[in-house]
Amino acid sequence: MKIDNPNPIQWQFSERAQQLQSSFIREILKITQRPEIISFAGGLPSPATFPVEVMKAAYDKVLSETGKVALQYGPTDGYGPLREWIANSLSTEGSRILPEQILMTSGSQQALDLLGKVLIDEGSRVLVETPSYLGALQAFSVYRPEFASVDTDDHGLVPASIDAVAQGARLLYSLPNFQNPTGRSLSVERRQELVETCARLGLPLIEDDPYGALSYKGEPMPKMVAMNPDGVIYMGSFSKVLTPGIRLGYVCAPLPLVRRLELAKQAADLHTAQLTQMVVHEVIKDGFLDQHIPTIRKLYGDQCQVMLDAMAEHFPAGVTWTKPEGGMFIWVTLPQSIDAMKLLDQSLAARVAFVPGAPFYANEPATNTLRLSFVTVPPERIREGIAILGKLIKDML
Repeated sequence: MKIDNPNPIQWQFSERAQQLQSSFIREILKITQRPEIISFAGGLPSPATFPVEVMKAAYDKVLSETGKVALQYGPTDGYGPLREWIANSLSTEGSRILPEQILMTSGSQQALDLLGKVLIDEGSRVLVETPSYLGALQAFSVYRPEFASVDTDDHGLVPASIDAVAQGARLLYSLPNFQNPTGRSLSVERRQELVETCARLGLPLIEDDPYGALSYKGEPMPKMVAMNPDGVIYMGSFSKVLTPGIRLGYVCAPLPLVRRLELAKQAADLHTAQLTQMVVHEVIKDGFLDQHIPTIRKLYGDQCQVMLDAMAEHFPAGVTWTKPEGGMFIWVTLPQSIDAMKLLDQSLAARVAFVPGAPFYANEPATNTLRLSFVTVPPERIREGIAILGKLIKDML
């Protein structure tokens, strides 16, 4: 029996809830679900790379052989054999990572939220690249930090600019490999300088690395966590090398921090799905990624080149763009007179979607920038979409 409610509830949302904002990219993705739209907007891995049959076989094996364990509650820090595999993959000859330093998370987005919860108080200074990953800005914003922007150039983050904004900072968030949104990567020299600068300042450095394995040349750059395991927090994910649907990420951190993250995770979800972790370990434990990742690199590298060639053919003078050597994104800078948000309105009307660059800035957005993703669009549609976008840009000059 339904109860009459003469006095509708007047919801009193917390100040934190009132400041929550939807992800701009997620809103665009609602539009791009229409099949007639050529979408360069989403940062989604290509479904063509998903190892469906391998995953299916692993689920069958895990459920058949250890189903009662896989379907039970698991430890907060994660499935032991998988944590050991990750620790070994991160260890180098001069830097040993312990399994105890690994915390499994429900996607790397949860890792960002836990790091914000543990390290950020209201008003805390947080250093971010210019521009930076929108998902990180969104996760950290819940804890009301003061964002300070670190300078970047065509080669990524500029370590020499950190000192000017570092006073009182709680952390520096970086994506050194094929950065989202720009596709840029830090050189070995800049990585060393960045690690040394943060160590000198006593500043925790977050190394977010979802794309590091996706170097088109197959030559991954050295990880900063190996340069200073006591000061670098490394974030990894299986979303880009297996499938995002499993929602499995991890954090590698110094033991005092990882214990605090574990307590925060207990309050959030108790533990990441045991079944998922056991399946992923079953898939990767015997070297599957060594055969699988090169196929992703080849696909993404070929489609990136198609887009770069089309841009060179159709984009007018005055437009510049990055030329990534891995990952999923190209960053475009338009003439100052063009607002990418206004261009998007016209572009959507012409059935082409992209992400304007402004939401990727914590401060002082560059409104003449945009991000293109090429990995889910077939070559012929890439050429068609870029030709349309190039004409629209010309018309706005």
